[in-house]
Amino acid sequence: MPSTRWCALVGLLCTSLLVQSCAPTDARRDDSSTAVGAARRMMELTGAGATFPYPLYSRWFNEYAQLAPLRINYQSIGSGAGIRQVVTGTVDFGASDVPMSDTELAAAGEPILHIPMIIGAVAITYNLPELTAPLRLSGTVLADIFLGRITRWNDARIAADNPGAPLPARDILVVHRADGGGTSFIFSEYLTAVSPEWARGPGRSRDVAWPVGIGSRGNEGVAGQVKQVIGTIGYLEVVYARQNHLPVVHVRNRAGRFISPMPFEIASAAIDAAADTSLRATLVDAAGLHAYPLASYTWMLVAPQRLGATRTRMLLEFVRWALTDGSDIASRMGYVPLPSSTAVRVLNQVDRLAASQTATQAPRR
Repeated sequence: MPSTRWCALVGLLCTSLLVQSCAPTDARRDDSSTAVGAARRMMELTGAGATFPYPLYSRWFNEYAQLAPLRINYQSIGSGAGIRQVVTGTVDFGASDVPMSDTELAAAGEPILHIPMIIGAVAITYNLPELTAPLRLSGTVLADIFLGRITRWNDARIAADNPGAPLPARDILVVHRADGGGTSFIFSEYLTAVSPEWARGPGRSRDVAWPVGIGSRGNEGVAGQVKQVIGTIGYLEVVYARQNHLPVVHVRNRAGRFISPMPFEIASAAIDAAADTSLRATLVDAAGLHAYPLASYTWMLVAPQRLGATRTRMLLEFVRWALTDGSDIASRMGYVPLPSSTAVRVLNQVDRLAASQTATQAPRR
């Protein structure tokens, strides 16, 4: 029969083991509870719209999810669809290369904030193997080409913009977008600004009634058509022109200079837009000396009243990160970040909105 001392030792050992076994179990329960709580605190937002910024947005959203408890899911479905979905409230935010019209804003029934995220540009590309120097065109000549009034590459007006260039006696074949979107809007708005004939005719639209030419779907379709057919001229977003190694037209800007769509020249178009406090205007035909004339913002469209204070604040925190720390990512991917002066204006607007959202959440006394 065991001694009393032995029984006491066994009892003490069992008690010790019981305490030790309970402690890790409680710790694991706490860790699990913490992990579940963190997962529950992860907020999800949905967005939809423009195809142009989609590669950058995907990168931004993935990077930011590693830094903050926010997961953003984005569908690349086009600017028009993005506007429609933010108006109907089927997404948390929209994205567009085209600013909403006054009619669209009125239909929304509540304020929708336009937040410029980056600057896009439309490039005019062509297929003329005879040329070794970039083709130069003024806005009125471009308009008459796309109106079908200039039909040959050796036309006197094209020659006047390109003295000494070996322009071929070949028909011009216009290539345009068969589908609507921000690229068509920017290009047609530019033609409307520089050509009274275009303004009276097709005008500006996401879905232009093109007088001449053949249609191709998407930037990829236009790029492919121009690459394959000699004598063509078309328009597409500048990133696609670079990716496909297509030549681009140097377009005469309002200051009278022929400008290529390079990052500095594209960004310069935003510097003279400081007077537009709404930040809803495009940047076409900007007045700056170095400004490329076919540029525009691409926007996030946010309806704060519908989104709510907490979700709006989380989205605006992402916007601040994207326009500051995320600008290097944009540059490396070939996009044009906002100039510092424009970014400051946007961030000031973001700060005012964030403050107003915080005020709506303040407890009443």
